[in-house]
Amino acid sequence: MSGTFVGMPSFPKAAHEAVGNTTLRANLKHATHTIRDKRAKAVAELDDWALLREAGKQIKDHTLRHLDTYLVQLEEAVTAAGGVVHWATDADEANRIVTRLVKETGESEVVKVKSMATQEIGLNEALEEAGIAAYETDLAELIVQLGHDRPSHILVPAIHRNRGEIRDIFTKEMGEWGRPAPEGLTDTPAELAEAARLHLREKFLRAKVGISGANFMVAETGTLVVVESEGNGRMCLTLPETLISVVGIEKIVPTWRDLEVFLQTLPRSSTAERMNPYTSMWTGTTDTDGPQTFHLVLIDNGRTDTLADEVGRQALRCIRCSACLNVCPVYERAGGHAYGSVYPGPIGAILSPQLRGTTSEIDASLPYASSLCGACYEVCPVAIDIPEVLVHLRERVVQGGPATRQGNRVVLKPAKGHAAERAAMRAAGWAFVHPGALRAGQRVASRTRRFHPRTLPGPGRAWSATRDLPQVPAEPFRDWWQRTHGKKESGK
Repeated sequence: MSGTFVGMPSFPKAAHEAVGNTTLRANLKHATHTIRDKRAKAVAELDDWALLREAGKQIKDHTLRHLDTYLVQLEEAVTAAGGVVHWATDADEANRIVTRLVKETGESEVVKVKSMATQEIGLNEALEEAGIAAYETDLAELIVQLGHDRPSHILVPAIHRNRGEIRDIFTKEMGEWGRPAPEGLTDTPAELAEAARLHLREKFLRAKVGISGANFMVAETGTLVVVESEGNGRMCLTLPETLISVVGIEKIVPTWRDLEVFLQTLPRSSTAERMNPYTSMWTGTTDTDGPQTFHLVLIDNGRTDTLADEVGRQALRCIRCSACLNVCPVYERAGGHAYGSVYPGPIGAILSPQLRGTTSEIDASLPYASSLCGACYEVCPVAIDIPEVLVHLRERVVQGGPATRQGNRVVLKPAKGHAAERAAMRAAGWAFVHPGALRAGQRVASRTRRFHPRTLPGPGRAWSATRDLPQVPAEPFRDWWQRTHGKKESGK
């Protein structure tokens, strides 16, 4: 999988640097608290929210179990409607396909709808190498692109920027990309939005090729769906002569009836709205309206490997609402860049290591980027048990074991740096199956508690450097229980 931010350190190192940035922390705290408070109110309006959540989970699980069937059905429906379907095993193949399709049009620039799939595969960079300019049209993505930055949030990629920073970016960079920012631009939201509208308008009217992702694909009709709040998606999907949609294979739902569930849960979980201002749907091509050529590029890029994992596959239910990011105490303090992936936050901590594997330093560290508080699971509209998958992936990192990579069943080696942890777990496992040794160890620990250090020595420093060691009680639980309840129970 492409999409790793080049040069990124492991999560602990990146997060340690991020938490020292007071501006970043203030921006994140204000934004995430505002979004999650609004979401809570929007969700509370529905008496059947729990039922909708369960329905979304069941639909996604059913679809994943029969993914092969529904993908074939989708291909047949798209083809019958005048579209062309392409299959991409990995990021490189997807980039080659899209680059070739753009070159065949004779164009050297494209406009893009916000798409995490194209960010995942590094499409903009691949197009640039081929001499093709890709212009982001989502406001937040535009800010990121003009600022030569990286996205840090699923829903609001520029969440780490404040209004003053955005004004400076527009003033400095817009002229290099097209229409310059107006003279005397202030940091008021209305003026910033108007500057972006004027800048993008000429690109919409000039572009002959549009590139999109999709929030959902309906197998029974071959329909693709994009939900957004600004109208830029509608422009990209209707004005160009050629439309290329790059979509992960897990974005499929079987029927329109299934789609109805997610059109209720996604807007409430993401933007805290009852429905998205713009819900665009297209099925193939038509002679009288919209693009005359439509290509659908379906990408795997590690998804079938993830599907093979009975515990980890639930990450593929994700509908990219970002609710888990907005409640995560770790994300709020570390920000999205620390995750080294286009998928930040709790969902990124379980999705990226499965799509990319856990061999790199940063991917091996992501399953530990969590306090396991469970808030992410509570707000997930498709009930992904993120803490369960995190623990599962931690075991894979420490112990290694069987996994599927590039369609092949392999045995992973334990990641480096966890030898002490494995030894400690083996010792604990042995003690738990030998009650006498466990009881003796507890008594020794209690009687020597005055001499216990505040931090662990050796490899244990990595754990105690950011945590307080729990104080050992003066009396082991077994002894306390025997003293307070043992005689009563023996007298019965």
